[in-house]
This record gives sequence, C-alpha cells and structure tokens, in this order.
Amino acid sequence: MRQTNCKIGFNDGWLMLFTIPVLSFIVPIVFMGCRFDRPPYFSLYNYLTTLVITIALWAGDRLIMIWSRGKYPQFEDVRKRLIHQSVSMFLFTVIGENLLGWIIDDLIFKGMNGGHFKTDTLIKSNSAAIFCTIMIIAIYESIYFMNELKKSVEEKETLKRESLNAQLNALKTQVNPHFLFNNLNTLTALIPDTPDQAIEFVQQMSKVYRHILEVQDEKTIPLKDELDVLKAYGFLLKTRFGDNLDIEIDVPEEKLQQRIVPLSLQLLMENAIKHNIVSSAKPLKIKVFAENGHLVLSNNLQAKNQQIESTGIGLDNIRNRYKLLSDDEVIVDESGESFTVSIPLLKSQMVL
Repeated sequence: MRQTNCKIGFNDGWLMLFTIPVLSFIVPIVFMGCRFDRPPYFSLYNYLTTLVITIALWAGDRLIMIWSRGKYPQFEDVRKRLIHQSVSMFLFTVIGENLLGWIIDDLIFKGMNGGHFKTDTLIKSNSAAIFCTIMIIAIYESIYFMNELKKSVEEKETLKRESLNAQLNALKTQVNPHFLFNNLNTLTALIPDTPDQAIEFVQQMSKVYRHILEVQDEKTIPLKDELDVLKAYGFLLKTRFGDNLDIEIDVPEEKLQQRIVPLSLQLLMENAIKHNIVSSAKPLKIKVFAENGHLVLSNNLQAKNQQIESTGIGLDNIRNRYKLLSDDEVIVDESGESFTVSIPLLKSQMVL
C-alpha cells in the first residue's frame, strides 16, 4: 500500500470514498436527464448501475496510472507517460463502460430498465464515462505534480544545504591549524633550497583555496575542473610526503566533460590520507580512474591504529548530494587490501 501511494503521489482512499458515491449520484442527473419529479425518474437502479461502473472504471484507470508511473518514472518521460496513460485509460473506459453496461442492463437487471441497451443510452453513458476519466486524470495529475513540485523544491534546498555544508567543511579543513602548520613547515623547508618549488607550492595552495570559493554555488562542475584542483591538492600532499605517497590519475580525455559534485575527490583523498599510514615503510598509493560510468578513487588499506576525530566531511555528504542529482549510487568497497569509492559521472542534461 505504501509503494502504491508513493506512485500515486498521495493517499487517495478519502478521495475515492467521497467522489465515487457523489459521481454516481450526479451522473444520472447530468448525463441521463434523470429527475425526481418527472420521467425519466431517478431510481435505485440508476444509482447502483452508475456506482458499479464508476467503481470498476476508477479502479482500472487507477491501476493504469500506477503502471504508467512505474514504467516512466523519470521527469523527462512525463510527456510520453501522459500520452500512453491517457490513451490506455480512454480505451479501457470506453470498452469497460460498454461491456459493463451490457452485462448490467441486459443480463443482470434485465427487465428492470426495459431489457435493452439503447443507442442514445450508449452515447450518454460513454460521454459520462469519458468525462469521469478526464476528471480522474485531472485530479490525480494535479495533486501528483503539486507534490512533485514541493518535493523538487525541498530537494533543491537540501542539496543547497549539503553543498554549502561540504564547502564549509572543506574550507574549515584547509584552514585548520594542522593543515596550515604542515603546509607552512613544508614551505619553510622549500624556500632556502628550492625557491622555485616554494613559489609553485604557494600557487597550488592558492588554487585549492580559490576553487573552494568559486564552486560554492555550483551543484556540479565538469570533471576536468575537479581533476585540475585534485592535482593541485595532490601536489601539496606529494611535496609534504615525498615518495611515501604515490598519486596516479588516469582518466580518458572523453570523460573530462562529464560532471561531478564539487570537492568530492578532494574530500575522498583527504580521508585516505587521514585514515591511513603514510610512511617509507608503508607508502600510500592512491589511484583515480574511470570505470563503468563512475569515477573511482582507490587506495591500499593500511589503517592507522589511533582514532582521528571526524571533521564531518565524508561519504555521507557525497552520498546525500548524489541522491538529489542521480539514481546512481555512490559505491563503497572495502576489501582486506584496498578501500575503493566509486562516484557516478553525470551528464550535462542530468544537472538540476
């Protein structure tokens, strides 16, 4: 029932309990010309017949609607879904109305209404059935689209909060005392002996900070931009750890225009450094590559014994941002020897 309500968009039990009896009362009066004070008289037969047909058609149309939304769940398929759904519902309505009318009028209640299914009755009953179908489509689709609009607004707000949270946490990480202390120590060591490398170090450090500020309003960015900053961030780490850290980035040229959530690779690389031993005895190897529509960051697993307090940056934030952009999930695989995170590569038309 919960899954059905999800595809319908709301709990429609109250709507059916109220609308079906009311329609069954109104239709004979509006479409059949039935009256209480003159022929053709409104009768229990009219009401029960209309009630049975309305229940059957409503239930059938509702199932068609659920099937259509399951077959075409994506927003870009709305037009296709509405066409298939409407055609199927109208065909079902006309066929179902005539079949049920014949069964009820000529077989079950034969003699109560003259025992014949007249042409004018057919026209009127079909008109009533089509009117009811149009009303069903209008009611359900209106509520469905209002709920989808509300959900879209809420998701965008959530995405905005998640993105701002990621950027804020990334900025906090980059300006925390440990990060600055380590980089300033590295820079101090470079200046006397290799001033050119010290200048390059400052430039790459500036590039990382500038990127964090530039992407604060972006939901996704081209993979090329993210990789450029990842290389700058990797340069800082390589300068600090030397041969104890090996970073390998191998992404085909044709993948570079696909999109990715900003700061995701930097956060994943930061976590790899934070949670693993990086030493001459145990060098840390980080690989970044594309595979099966995902960008993969993998490192050999050599976890530190001491527990480091989390900064709040991690997989949950990346997962949450991707949930609002794509049906593809962030995949985490931790084996005995490696830790691998695969994040979906997004196409430009998927961007909200």
